[in-house]
Amino acid sequence: MELGRDFIRALKQIEADKGLPLEVIISSIEAALVSAYKKYKGTNSNAEIELDSENGIIKIYEMMEVVDTVRNPAYEISLEEARSLGYDVDPGDIIKIEVSPRDFGRIAAQTARQVIMQRLKDAERQVIYNDFSAKIGEIVIGEPFKDEEGQVLIRIGSKVDAILPREERIPTETYRPGQRMKFYVLDVRKTSRGPRIVLSRSHPGLLKNLLEIEVPEIKEGVIEIKSIAREAGVRSKIAVTTLDPNVDPVGACIGARGSRIKAISDELAGERIDVIIWSSDPMTYIKNALSPAKVVKVEPRLDEDKAVNVYVRPDQLSLAIGKGGQNVRLAAKLTGWKIDIHVMEPDRLPTLQDLFEDIVKGELPKEWEIKE
Repeated sequence: MELGRDFIRALKQIEADKGLPLEVIISSIEAALVSAYKKYKGTNSNAEIELDSENGIIKIYEMMEVVDTVRNPAYEISLEEARSLGYDVDPGDIIKIEVSPRDFGRIAAQTARQVIMQRLKDAERQVIYNDFSAKIGEIVIGEPFKDEEGQVLIRIGSKVDAILPREERIPTETYRPGQRMKFYVLDVRKTSRGPRIVLSRSHPGLLKNLLEIEVPEIKEGVIEIKSIAREAGVRSKIAVTTLDPNVDPVGACIGARGSRIKAISDELAGERIDVIIWSSDPMTYIKNALSPAKVVKVEPRLDEDKAVNVYVRPDQLSLAIGKGGQNVRLAAKLTGWKIDIHVMEPDRLPTLQDLFEDIVKGELPKEWEIKE
């Protein structure tokens, strides 16, 4: 049976439009035609169909078992008939017999059309799944186009849709249709309706990837990101280090006049980003992590594992804690240590006010005591 070269040109057009390899399309059509042939025959025959992608010729074969006595003509052929057809076989062998059923071309076209389209759709979905599975942990660019029950639908390219769940949004951010944005590929799963691609704007991985884009030294491995703590859209802390004594890792991340870090902040709805030096010494690391607050002393707590008391001057207390406890919370998340902030009063000589308060309390110096 011949479909012709026009059919092959149509297949190649599908290949171009759908972005599917021609061999995937051919195998999908062959499987569809097998299904159509079985329906045409009215039996679950063991058929095999080959489609020549050069000239559009379809060959249909029935797989038959050679037997001495035929009991099921749909699957079996007698030894005598097989040998009369020119096959050198013995009982138990399987042979392929080419058949040319009357009117199958018309029936196949009617029956297989939907099956072919579904196979192509499945193959296209598989290509999308494979493509985005390889992109988990990377950045993609997309445009919001619909807010649906708390999750924003994102269009990536011309035909791939993904979702941005409420919990993966930046809380201070709005998503306008047509607005081009960067997203972190969080997860890709197969479903009956196609790949479910989940994106994020709040994941620390988005910040890490943006740093790699903006700071060549990170991409080249000169600077290493050790840890990231993030409260999306509000504030983040990043710990960096380098083995190159000639490189200032903090300065390189911030950029000239803050240009590099500002570009990242602008992409993340104005998120404030603190870059600090990582240290292998936990006490120094914790002290750095509380920047911009100036820490006087860090002491490990003996009664609790991975916990410290941090002492600051009174004027540094609010800075160390941060608005709503944000600074100390991010520092704890960044370092993996529990941090308790304490005020350290500066050493000073007693004032007249102190002496007066002691007198009122009855706490006089010994040399002032009245002896009888």
